[in-house]
Amino acid sequence: MSKDPRILDPEMECMDPQERRILQGKRLRETVEHEYNNVPFYRERMDAAGVTPEDINSIDDIVKLPFMEKTDLRDTFPFGLFAVPNEEIVRIQGSSGTTGKPIVSGYTAGDVENWTRMVARAMASIGADKDDIIQICYGYGLFTGGLGAHQGATEIGAMVVPMSSGNTQRQMMMMEELGSTILCCTPSYATYLGESIVDAGKRDKIRLRAGLFGAEPWTEAMRQHIEELLGIDARDIYGLTEIAGPGVAFECQEKHGAHINEDHVIAEIIDPATGKQLPYGTPGELVFTTITKKGMPMLRYRTHDICTLHPEKCACGRTTVRMGRITGRTDDMIIVRGVNVFPSQIETVLVRTPGVAPHYQLIVDRVNNSDTLEVKVEMTEELFSQTDSLGEMQKLQKYIQSEIKSVVGILTKVTITAPKSLPRSEGKAKRVIDNRKL
Repeated sequence: MSKDPRILDPEMECMDPQERRILQGKRLRETVEHEYNNVPFYRERMDAAGVTPEDINSIDDIVKLPFMEKTDLRDTFPFGLFAVPNEEIVRIQGSSGTTGKPIVSGYTAGDVENWTRMVARAMASIGADKDDIIQICYGYGLFTGGLGAHQGATEIGAMVVPMSSGNTQRQMMMMEELGSTILCCTPSYATYLGESIVDAGKRDKIRLRAGLFGAEPWTEAMRQHIEELLGIDARDIYGLTEIAGPGVAFECQEKHGAHINEDHVIAEIIDPATGKQLPYGTPGELVFTTITKKGMPMLRYRTHDICTLHPEKCACGRTTVRMGRITGRTDDMIIVRGVNVFPSQIETVLVRTPGVAPHYQLIVDRVNNSDTLEVKVEMTEELFSQTDSLGEMQKLQKYIQSEIKSVVGILTKVTITAPKSLPRSEGKAKRVIDNRKL
């Protein structure tokens, strides 16, 4: 690891876990006090739960605090959760609000500085430095991806190419001409970009060596596909607007979970049904508490992401808790005929199946009062050019049906489509179309 404390803070990342817990407890108490004194909305919630700041004396006391939800941000939009006067807020980030009232998060100058350091750690973890050219294809604006990656790349002194999302032909041209070495975007767009590069015959003209991909769940099989497609080291980076944006957690070279920046956030896993805290290694809903954010702290914020937490020291030397891959979301889960289905489960099957590309859609419908699930997936160019037999196609469909059933437990309809026939996303991929809600 780098010895530059300004970026990696090795004294923090390799700190004795018990010493870190003491630090977290101190910062938690300070944050709760700050929140209670300055945010009437949360003070009322604490009062209703019979909790005061004096009840929070260590990290173990975090379970006494009431949860926060995304609906709280919508109910108090725009400034109801700010814990400092508006004149101290230097940045607003948030969601687009395309499906309802938007959410916003306010940052003080210190909050932006802390967030920048978290992203810089992620950049440094893939060996990025002043000699790198980092092409950022996350969207800029309210979405945290573009600006978050940008400020982290700037912090380590790299040359930043702020492309934002979209315009794939221009992305490839700039990548080739500038010699970009690191790519930052969603994994679904990395796949699309990689396929476009191969189709254009530019694979040997691209100098990418690594990528930081986030903003949507992706599987280990998808990672392998991206690495083979682009010839790079593909790493996961995790974040969310309500907490800090990208950089809340990041993968090291071991790729055995994303290291959480525990000097800035506390992570928990809870049972999504009961809210009870679960032990390490048990899958459940991920909950975050910010402990250095002043503009708009979040206490026990329910992310609805499903994963596990692992406290063991990593082979890379870091001692911070690692979060496993996001396996789904409690609010993205599809319930079909009483069975819980996550898109990532089906993606795992499709990515490991020869002859099909990692582009798919799940269509949920209701026919004669019974739920149906159709899986649309593209065949590869190679299969398309070689297969002219209906029998071979039906055999592949039955194979995928069987594999999906063995994973999720229900029979699905599988439709294999021509290459590039399904819609592409240059941002977050829309995988599920649930016609039952229309």
